[in-house]
Amino acid sequence: MPGIKNVDTELFVLRDVWKSFGPEAVVFLGLDLRLCRGETLGIIGPSGAGKSVLLKCLIGLLPIDRGELLFEGMSVAEMRSEEQQRLRQRVGLLFQGSVLFDSMTSGENLAYGLHEQFFRTMTDEQIAERVAWAFEAVGLPLSEATTMPKDLSGGMQKRVGIARTIVTQPEVVLYDSPTEGLDPPNAHRISDLIVELGDKLGVTSVIVSHDLRTVFTVCDRVAYLQEGRILETGSPASLAASSHPEVRDFVTGHPPEEPFDPQAFQLPTTWKKQ
Repeated sequence: MPGIKNVDTELFVLRDVWKSFGPEAVVFLGLDLRLCRGETLGIIGPSGAGKSVLLKCLIGLLPIDRGELLFEGMSVAEMRSEEQQRLRQRVGLLFQGSVLFDSMTSGENLAYGLHEQFFRTMTDEQIAERVAWAFEAVGLPLSEATTMPKDLSGGMQKRVGIARTIVTQPEVVLYDSPTEGLDPPNAHRISDLIVELGDKLGVTSVIVSHDLRTVFTVCDRVAYLQEGRILETGSPASLAASSHPEVRDFVTGHPPEEPFDPQAFQLPTTWKKQ
């Protein structure tokens, strides 16, 4: 896997992207966004804004209606089927809730994707070695490979989910609410793990989350999505100090109708990433 960050290289570029599920369910109205190699990008915004839809569009699971979605300069919509398959090998998606197969052990969950994607090129021994590598990468003992998902704690299920996502050694990992439902210590462990994967393995990451503590401590850039568009993008510190009313109200937790005194609100220092 790559181990050097180069945030000057664009991986994904979205220009004037439109997406709907019918006239009453419009999701994107000319969305613009870019993701650079080696960075960790956070996507925040209200529920129903289309954050999870955006992740599925990036990996090609959902087609866009209009506009451009480019990966390394190539249109995802115009990719041949084998090129889209290769894209999905290079980009891993951690689904919300981890979505482990209940009928398989933790180790079998990891091996399943390898058997599906690399059955022509990897031996059973190589697959076993890769599974062991992934368990080690997320800080889990290999003994947990024989444990059924239902017997794991919520935090361990998340780590197994991340291990399953990285076992194919993708260049990009898309995280859908990685800390949702976890207590603070386990949420902190997952946040540290995301940072470690980026620093040690050079993984480019996109994190969709309502957990602002995670987003503001882990991400290099944050994009605010609402009403079908990216309203603001910048460093965590710049969004914390945003004067844009929707962004400000979301970050501070103030409903729009409530008066807001910017002098009275300070983001905790531990949340800030310059």
